[in-house]
Amino acid sequence: MDASCDLEVDVNGEETFFVHEKVVSSYCGKLRKLLGKSKYPPKNLKVIFNDFPGGPESFELISRFCYNNGKIVINPYTAPRLFCTAHYMEMNETVTGSHNLVEKTEKFLEEMKFWSWPELLYALKYVVVSSKILQNCLDSLVARLIFAESTPSCPSISSPESSGLRLSTDSKSTESGQTQTRFLRSTWWFEDLVKVLTPDLVKSFVKSIVFHNFDHGVTSRFLVYYHKSRFPTAGPKEKREITESVIDSLCLLNQNSVSCKNLFGILRVSSNLNINKISKTNLECMIGSRLDQATLDDILVPSPHGSNYLYDVNLVLQLVKYFLAGKDGGGGGGDLLKKVARLIDLYVAEVAPDPRLKPYKFLAIVKALPECARDSNDDVYNAIDIYLQVHKGLSDEEKTSICACLNYDKLSSQKYNHLMQNDKFPSKVTKMALEAQQLNLENLFLDMDSQKRSALPPCETETKDGRHTQVVLYAKQVVPRGGKMDIVNENEKMRAHLEGMQWRVVELEKVCKKMQTQMTKILKSRLSRQTSAKSLPRLCS
Repeated sequence: MDASCDLEVDVNGEETFFVHEKVVSSYCGKLRKLLGKSKYPPKNLKVIFNDFPGGPESFELISRFCYNNGKIVINPYTAPRLFCTAHYMEMNETVTGSHNLVEKTEKFLEEMKFWSWPELLYALKYVVVSSKILQNCLDSLVARLIFAESTPSCPSISSPESSGLRLSTDSKSTESGQTQTRFLRSTWWFEDLVKVLTPDLVKSFVKSIVFHNFDHGVTSRFLVYYHKSRFPTAGPKEKREITESVIDSLCLLNQNSVSCKNLFGILRVSSNLNINKISKTNLECMIGSRLDQATLDDILVPSPHGSNYLYDVNLVLQLVKYFLAGKDGGGGGGDLLKKVARLIDLYVAEVAPDPRLKPYKFLAIVKALPECARDSNDDVYNAIDIYLQVHKGLSDEEKTSICACLNYDKLSSQKYNHLMQNDKFPSKVTKMALEAQQLNLENLFLDMDSQKRSALPPCETETKDGRHTQVVLYAKQVVPRGGKMDIVNENEKMRAHLEGMQWRVVELEKVCKKMQTQMTKILKSRLSRQTSAKSLPRLCS
């Protein structure tokens, strides 16, 4: 070691340099400030840097600059390191007032739009200290992607490895080979950027992509690829940062370009990461807006730690809420709404056997969608049947409140018959179902004209206030009104009433069909006579 080297510099604990204090400090403002405050004699000076940008290699570069009277070769591979180090060491002025390294490197970096793809990737690692230079670097990268997309035959844009992959597939003439070639051509840059983009840079990169109107579909696939590539080897804190960055970046894209399945994949791995509330809400909103694309396996998300339920029921309730909000409240009974209703009915049947699922939570799932979403309540009935079978300790009041979500008018005859004989349902519920069916019969009878009524099987008649009330007695033959009914003790009697009611409904349907057939024949006959009369000459008519 040269005896005149009176300054010892420890760089990030990785390497120690012995330099001349006057030579280096004449160019480095930070060193001048530190040494000016030092109480130690000149021959015992030591400086420790724990966060030196670029490590020992970067310090060696600025040492050459200082020992060469402020001269150094600046190129795309040295400029990023020199720029960051110059900022850190405050090399924007010198003792002589010249050789401003910050200004020199900044001017050189302004021309990075002409750099090659590898040079831009290298620069991206070091230019974070300046938002202006960073934005120029990101814009230049996106410009390269757009150029590669518009000129797919140019292999020099991508890295050598990806170019080899593309050229090897270009020789295939099959349709699958061409599809693979197009896929590789649009995704060749994924691996390169995964290696250099930090979670903090991902969102800035996507903002630049959106600004330059690059393909959102390809961008969403990159974000998913980034998450899958970086997540497994990251620590808990970095996993949370990666996930939040990817979610926030996906929100910037056209939502039609984001896959629902990929969103659920991110949701599953983030459930126990304690990500921030904004990112969590954004993810749930994105999934909820396309809940009609989800499958049963997608929404069967295990409940987070500390929850009593087998599945995350609260999550599904939130997804339905966001779906309805995006569909103007879910009114109108559209196809998407009905599709979501079928999905939720399947979900309710899956969670019903959970012995820890409370009645109010089960009821909340069933009633999460408006009545117009379901054409049939058969699946809801099946889920309630399973729930009552597992939760045998419920009181009659609790069972009745659960069954209140059933629309008896939307039950098929098969499910209705099963309900009448199902002893898991309280008698009050069975009575309400019978009364609903009786009301339907009355309405059906009232809608008939007199000719159809006369064709019905004979029944008792009664006059009230001088008006014929056959409809009331017709319904009374099926289900007696008033008084208390002990359904449990009168199952056989009820079954007989039900059979009689079903027989009468069948007879009504037969009469209606017969009347429709006769009316059709009459109309056709009249129409044919009118047509033949018009076709005859006037004298012959």
